[in-house]
Amino acid sequence: MSEITAQERAALGVIETTEDPDRLRAFIENARRLKSAVVERAAFARLCLVQPEATPGTVEHDVWASIHALEEMMRDERGKTVRLSRTRQKIERDGEAKMAADLTLKPTASAGFDDLIARGHPELTFEAVVLRHPRTFDDETKVAAATRLSAAGLDPDQFKPRQGA
Repeated sequence: MSEITAQERAALGVIETTEDPDRLRAFIENARRLKSAVVERAAFARLCLVQPEATPGTVEHDVWASIHALEEMMRDERGKTVRLSRTRQKIERDGEAKMAADLTLKPTASAGFDDLIARGHPELTFEAVVLRHPRTFDDETKVAAATRLSAAGLDPDQFKPRQGA
């Protein structure tokens, strides 16, 4: 692993406090052009964090961060704005937690799960959201989440909240 340059360190410092999605997208583009994976990843993670309107640390925020991440990935690939309309409609009907539980309990992984895993963002899957919020979800849903993450070659314990947190 290469050492972080002074320019990357400076960019990371700015990214840490940036709230503007368009500015973060510019950081992502510049990082790609300059082949700085560390800056690209940090800007993408920050973009996913600042876009949801819900309170950080809540199930709602984490679900919307996942949705925004997938929409950003699709926007980047297709060159146009893409919305996960059916997912958004289900949230409108049932709420964020129920939608995440329903997708987690499906026998096969969603395309979103596969996309996030393939792009190195397992922390943004609904399965990871389930494990981060154990009081919100029943045991069946938590077991399904852990099983799916394990099947993808990941340690489900890395997504669980730390004791005392």
